[in-house]
Amino acid sequence: MRKSALLVFAVLLALTWAAMALAVSPEKPTIGLKAGDEVYACACGAACPCKTLSMNAGKCSCGVDMAKSKVVSVKDGKAVITVNGKDEEFPLKGKFVCGCGEACPCNTVSQKPGKCSCGKDLVPAKS
Repeated sequence: MRKSALLVFAVLLALTWAAMALAVSPEKPTIGLKAGDEVYACACGAACPCKTLSMNAGKCSCGVDMAKSKVVSVKDGKAVITVNGKDEEFPLKGKFVCGCGEACPCNTVSQKPGKCSCGKDLVPAKS
């Protein structure tokens, strides 16, 4: 009887720790977009490795001002976005996300570390 109570306690403790770990991890490693949406995108050009996207204006993780842009299409985890008159492909899943947490209105994703459009540090995304 005592061993089973100890086992139940250990399982409950493990579940509590797992729930707490999930609660503090970045919740939005992807940015949800569809064709026609407006988004702010890194304006450095197709060769830029940061590929930062955000729902708010700001600077991308490489330090350049993001440009208000329009989503042309979304397919297979990537979006084609018209940035300053040129179509570019951006991944919708970032290696880095805004550190604001679940209530973050900017929903910034980037392939490189840096600052979010709200000024907070980008943190590594957890898959």
